Amino acid sequence: MLFTLGINHRTAPVQVRERLAVNEVQLGEALDSLHSGVRIPEAAILSTCNRTEIYFRENDHGGEERVLDWLGGFHGIRRDELEAYLYRHHDDEAVLHTLRVACGLDSMVLGEPQILGQMKSAYQHAHTAGTLGLSLERLFQHAFATAKDVRTSTAIGASAISVAFAAVSLARQIFGDLKPLTALVIGAGETIELTLRHLVGHGVGHVIVANRTVERAHMLGDRFGAEPIPLTGLPEYLHRCDIVISSTAAPLPILGKGAVERAIRRRRHRPMFMVDIAVPRDIEPEVAELEDVYLYTVDDLQEVISRNMASRQAAAEQAEQIIAARAHEFMRWLRARDSVESIRRLREQAETIQHETLLRAETQLRAGHPPEDVVRQLAHLLTNKLMHAPCKSLNAAAHEGDADLLHAAHRLFRLPGNDDGDGRDDS
Repeated sequence: MLFTLGINHRTAPVQVRERLAVNEVQLGEALDSLHSGVRIPEAAILSTCNRTEIYFRENDHGGEERVLDWLGGFHGIRRDELEAYLYRHHDDEAVLHTLRVACGLDSMVLGEPQILGQMKSAYQHAHTAGTLGLSLERLFQHAFATAKDVRTSTAIGASAISVAFAAVSLARQIFGDLKPLTALVIGAGETIELTLRHLVGHGVGHVIVANRTVERAHMLGDRFGAEPIPLTGLPEYLHRCDIVISSTAAPLPILGKGAVERAIRRRRHRPMFMVDIAVPRDIEPEVAELEDVYLYTVDDLQEVISRNMASRQAAAEQAEQIIAARAHEFMRWLRARDSVESIRRLREQAETIQHETLLRAETQLRAGHPPEDVVRQLAHLLTNKLMHAPCKSLNAAAHEGDADLLHAAHRLFRLPGNDDGDGRDDS
């Protein structure tokens, strides 16, 4: 059986998610503890700021309870504290959930691509730790292939639904290629950091980071290969910038109409794209009156985001259909594999009985027993041994009222007494 057990941004507040997070340093120890200590044959752990999930294979639900006990013990949290926030998925649901996570359909930002990279990292850690078996190996590879299929077959990731991404997407619409351009970002918060990631990811030629605290600007500059400057340096640098994106906590505008007008003159009226994400505003509204300046506010971007969210929702519905089909495909493989394993074990059991019974018959023959008696006893003993376990299970099913097992036995052994030929006794 396959299981997924975990918490995410929908089921648990950040205080709980923080307590259950497993960082990269802890991952090896955690996986080894699950595999060797709790005796879980296959396991992988995905831990991000928005979720911690354990994917594992076990033969029965007892393994699920052991993993839950382990999760609380590993983090020093009582089990009853955890259970209110947990979700559990088995087999079909576990597979479907895994594919939805890989495709970004279970993310806080619908369709975001970062989760796929995080899943690949979780897979690699489990692979290195030696806790992946055939089932989980196949499940992760199937999830990665499904995510690729969804990305290429739908527009799930084509539309901007974050302010930072929308700002950079608008810049690309206006300028096309960003490589020859210089971008100035003002501020150093989370939105600016995400903006830098998108700008660099789309190949902008040069980036300048301006911030009141120069140390923070230097830190972002080192991380993204940007040029750090203080806010006081804006008049000197503004005319060099084709793109300006600002998001500070300043109570008053930091870029006025006069400063931008002077920069445009020095640019010889080459166009400048400006986005003011801050509330209150960082750029005076009158800047929009200037020729060759394209100024957008956070409200303008919100309109873009709303349109794109509707587009992404439609793409998500297409993605769900793909995921459902791919999950069904995986479960067919898993059940076929389980049936092969069951047949192998059944045959091994029958061959063991055959071997033991044959040895007994050969011993009797060597002892001089009449061959007719030995053959008769051999047939009788073989029948009894082969039928003992099934008959015992069917008796128990009859006492417990387990009609499904009784009907399954009729179909499995093709017993007489069925008018419709499907193995189900209608009498």
